[in-house]
Amino acid sequence: MRLAVLFAAIGAICIPMLGAAPAHAQATRTWISGVGDDANPCSRTAPCKTFAGAISKTAAGGEIDCLDPGGFGTVTITKSITFDCGATLGSILSSTVNGINVPTAGVIVNLRNLVINGTQTGLVGINFTGGGVLNLDHVTVMNVDAGTAAGLLFAPTSASSTLTVQDSYFNLNGIAPTTGGGLVVKPGTGGSAAVVIADSRFGNNSHGIALDSTNGFIAMTVRNSSIGDNRGSGVSVTAVSAINLMLDRNTISNNFQNGVFATGANATVRLQQNTITGNGTGVNNANASANVRSYKNNAINGNGADGTPINNQDNLN
Repeated sequence: MRLAVLFAAIGAICIPMLGAAPAHAQATRTWISGVGDDANPCSRTAPCKTFAGAISKTAAGGEIDCLDPGGFGTVTITKSITFDCGATLGSILSSTVNGINVPTAGVIVNLRNLVINGTQTGLVGINFTGGGVLNLDHVTVMNVDAGTAAGLLFAPTSASSTLTVQDSYFNLNGIAPTTGGGLVVKPGTGGSAAVVIADSRFGNNSHGIALDSTNGFIAMTVRNSSIGDNRGSGVSVTAVSAINLMLDRNTISNNFQNGVFATGANATVRLQQNTITGNGTGVNNANASANVRSYKNNAINGNGADGTPINNQDNLN
């Protein structure tokens, strides 16, 4: 009789524990759908509806995939994660708010095949203010033109944070002519940024790409990209701490103010095989204060003014 009572007591304790275990489990891969429900476990057969609903059920370093077209909601990312909406339409509408916030140090975030639409009232499309790694592949950020008005604000507060942007499009971000922009790189206090942009487009923004090293060092390469029809400058560089920028084989055209603008003695901008045409000023080295260097193989012509003489000449050796 006593054994029966003991076993019954043990069973009463263990059964609730067994029932609670799945609630705490996190999957390496989860799924979202336009017809999903965040009460679901986010499996392929029972998907969630939003990124915010799925991220709590996804293990750090895991992946959230889109099953079908949908608007999947704004989200704050506090752990390493991948969002991938390949082969369908995955969208975030960010009216009056930020689309994606990344405030946490040390995280690795991959965003693939995603559209973020600020609907002309969004504040920041992707707001990276922590530290670690951010990778974008086939991402569109558009219509972010309120508040700080940046399509992507890369403002890490950790040293050696990295950003890679591949095959992405930044359109209609920023407030004319110079607030925000398509991509704004501005490390926070204690932060520094290494950035590579390739095969991407920056059009109809305030600035296409804006760099500001007031609080931290920036090393950046932009290659094989189109930077045009922006209302301020195609590329704007403001250096307090050092900025090393390589512009390699880009088309920088028809920007209302400058194709390339650089100011500050700690700015070094290198130009390699770029076409710079149709801008208000092609290359504007403000008061000859920055180090703007050419490999002598750029086409800089057809601008309102082609610009001040480049003050350093580097050979191709």
